[in-house]
Amino acid sequence: MVTACSGLPERNPLPESLSDTAVIPGIQNARYWADAPPPEIDNWFKLTKEQLKAQYPATYGEAHNYLAISGGGQRGAFGAGLLCGWTETGTRPEFTMVTGVSTGALIAPFAFLGPEYDYVIREIYTSYSTLDIVNPRSKLKTLFGDAATDSTPLREKLVKYIDADVMAAIAAEYKKGRVLDIVTTNLDAARPVAWNIGRIAASGSPDALQLIRDVMLASASIPAAFPPVMFDVEANGKRYDELHVDGGATSVMYLYPIGLDWGKLSKHLEVKGKPNVFIIRNGIWRKHWESVERSTIPIALRSMDSLMGSAVLGDAYRIYLATQRDGINYNLAYIPESFNEESSEPFDKEYMTKLFNLGFQMAIDGYKWHAVPPGYDVGSK
Repeated sequence: MVTACSGLPERNPLPESLSDTAVIPGIQNARYWADAPPPEIDNWFKLTKEQLKAQYPATYGEAHNYLAISGGGQRGAFGAGLLCGWTETGTRPEFTMVTGVSTGALIAPFAFLGPEYDYVIREIYTSYSTLDIVNPRSKLKTLFGDAATDSTPLREKLVKYIDADVMAAIAAEYKKGRVLDIVTTNLDAARPVAWNIGRIAASGSPDALQLIRDVMLASASIPAAFPPVMFDVEANGKRYDELHVDGGATSVMYLYPIGLDWGKLSKHLEVKGKPNVFIIRNGIWRKHWESVERSTIPIALRSMDSLMGSAVLGDAYRIYLATQRDGINYNLAYIPESFNEESSEPFDKEYMTKLFNLGFQMAIDGYKWHAVPPGYDVGSK
């Protein structure tokens, strides 16, 4: 009965012993473990100045600005509004590197391509409601399937917004030396994976466009709510599969692997001045007070929400310490606690529009980015 109800295809999971050697067929170095330096980094440091100039024509010897966009579900509307408002002020820089996790993965490619794509992120976060994103499943399919919803509508949106022209534009920027990374979680390994979207776009593979869409979908696929995304991989001449979900399951905010010496990397690229990183946290910093019903489900949900909040704190502090070690100016934005609007569904168009407008107006008013994470005592370093 379970088999009949689920209808899920059997897996051919990648063995753990091959996890460090598996590749995406036809696309070399499409991704790497996001919690460890890329394996090719040692060879990268051996590149000569002439080779670096040729490989990074727009970023070698220039000032660097990085953008990291966190997860947060429908609260991604805040980051979308902040970026659009930033554009209006005329002070938004071109980002040398953009990273996105979960809802941030839906914003990141368009933030990477620049203000001319602001209309896309505005539309994504102010025009759709829950049923435009997912189709609910019956209790039986939820119980014996892989998620409570079907994410086909979101897949269709990705086909609409991520087309061949967008992929070509991403590839062109990658060839200039700019970086676009999106993070997913490999469920089998329980580790974050950073996908080099620019490298995929420029690979020339006939599967590149669909792979980019699948990576974005996987990064935004909240576990149990959205179905996981399966990726075909190859190792030792054999095909296997990997199961990926929301990048926020392992890394709510991501800049680069902490073990990577970014200061050394910047010096090798002869970066002008100190790089700047702008981190958009699509959520409030502290959870609002909530009187929890003494019942199993409410207790479990509130506990999971608290756990996610702790993960956000950990990521923010970890990134901050890395930037201080590596000589990077830290700038953090997040939803103010004064925003008390309630949403009536997982993706509430009215709620998201208010949040978008809030972020937009904050940017117009000259938002003062936080130089340290709230609660961090600089004097204790």
